[in-house]
Formats: sequence, C-alpha cells, structure tokens
Amino acid sequence: MEYTFNPRGVCAHSLSFEIEDNKVKNVHFYGGCNGNLKGIATLVEGMPIEQVRDKLSGIQCGYKSTSCPDQLAQALNQILDAKE
Repeated sequence: MEYTFNPRGVCAHSLSFEIEDNKVKNVHFYGGCNGNLKGIATLVEGMPIEQVRDKLSGIQCGYKSTSCPDQLAQALNQILDAKE
C-alpha cells in the first residue's frame, strides 16, 4: 500500500513510501537535502517497519527538534498505531 505524509518542521515538504509485507519500500522525500535523503531511502529499503521506526526516531537536524528521518519514523508510527 502506498502512503503520503506531509512532514512538519523540516525542509522536505512531502514524503511517500510503500509498505509491502510489513517492509518499507520506495521511499521518496520531496525537498530537503537530496543526496542525504536518497541515501536514507536506499538504506531503509526492504527493512521491517518497526526497525526503520526505531532506528530513525528522535534524530534531530541542527537546532530543530526533528529531522526528515525522524519524520519518516513518525509517519511509520502512525501506520503502526492504526493497525492496532
């Protein structure tokens, strides 16, 4: 299933990804630090939702209380919460 999320407090203005068999796939950030976000998307490809959430949750960007990776973790958290 494909999801779209509008991050808050970061440079990226949108992110999309798919969940297939409880694994994260096809992550795309729109806006933000292009190379870094492509790297993150590649690293999390095929990882279980919970593992991605746990690894990326709480990462800060500079003085901000969040980051693009943290926003991906928050989006995944919303999906996991909805499943319960």
